[in-house]
Amino acid sequence: MDGILPVYKEVGMTSHDVVFKLRKILHMKKIGHAGTLDPNVDGVLPIALGKATKTIEFLQSAGKVYTGEVTLGFATTTEDLDGEVIEKTPLAKPFSDAELMQAMAQLTGAITQIPPMYSAVKVNGRRLYEYARAGESVERPVRQAMIYRFERLTDSKFDAAEGLQKFRFEAAVSKGTYIRTLAVDLGKSLGVAAVMSQLTRQAAGGFVLSETHSLSEIAEQMTATDDLGDWLKPLGTALVDLPQYALSASEFAKVQQGVGLPATINPGLVDQLVLTYQGATKSVYTWNADKELYRPYRQLDLD
Repeated sequence: MDGILPVYKEVGMTSHDVVFKLRKILHMKKIGHAGTLDPNVDGVLPIALGKATKTIEFLQSAGKVYTGEVTLGFATTTEDLDGEVIEKTPLAKPFSDAELMQAMAQLTGAITQIPPMYSAVKVNGRRLYEYARAGESVERPVRQAMIYRFERLTDSKFDAAEGLQKFRFEAAVSKGTYIRTLAVDLGKSLGVAAVMSQLTRQAAGGFVLSETHSLSEIAEQMTATDDLGDWLKPLGTALVDLPQYALSASEFAKVQQGVGLPATINPGLVDQLVLTYQGATKSVYTWNADKELYRPYRQLDLD
C-alpha cells in the first residue's frame, strides 16, 4: 500500500504509538507520520504508507488549524495540563472581550516564539525535554512562526473562586508554530500566567477532521476487506499545491534514469515541480540555475 491515510489520533497516545499500532494492523513496516501531536492532543494526523513516506516533508510544510481552550490564571512546566503548576496569578476580575481581542490580534501575523522546555527541539545534540527532565536549563532558540488566524470561538467563563478565566479559540498557523506557547504568550500580553487547557488539531496536510479514521475503524476495515479502499489517498495528494507537469513517455524514461529536464517544461523556473506520467505522480524536480536544468529533488514512484 502506497499512499496517505488521514488518521484520527486519540488523547493519550503519542504519534509514535499510532505508527506502531498501524504497522501491526496493516502488516507493513514502511509507515511514517507528518507532524507530531502531543499525547494530550487529539485530531488530524496524516500517515504516509510505503512510497508515500517520501512526501512527509511536503505534508508537514502545509499549515495547520487548531481549536482549543486557553485558561488564564496559572502556568505549568509543559504549558498544558500535563505539567506541574509553576505560577499562579489569580484574576480579581475577568478580562473584557475587547481586551482579549486586542491581545489575540497582537499575536496574529509574523511572530517569534521560544519553544517550550518540554519539546523535541534539539540544542547541542539533546532534546529540550531531556534537559527539562534532568532539571537542567539551557538557552532556547528563537523561532519564527506565522499566525494566520487567532480568534475566540466562545464567550469566556470566569471562576471568581479560583480566579481563572477560560475561553475556546481557533487558530490557523504555519509549520513550526508551538501552539501551546501561543496560549502562554497570550497570557504574557495580558500580564498573567496562562496554559493551553485543551487542544484539537482540526486540519493538517490538507486533511480535515471529518476525513480522518480512528485506529479501531481502520482495524475493522482491514479485518472485513483487507483493503483501505478510498480511505488511502494517492501520494500526489501531498503535492497538490505545487505546479505539475505531465511527462511524455520519452521524458519519463529520462526521469527514471535521474536525467535533468530542460527549462521548457516550465519556463517559469519554479523551485519545485511535480512530474506526473499517465496520471500518476512520479517525482519532484527542482530548478538548478548552474546547470540550467530541472534536476531530481525527490524520486517518488519510478515504476
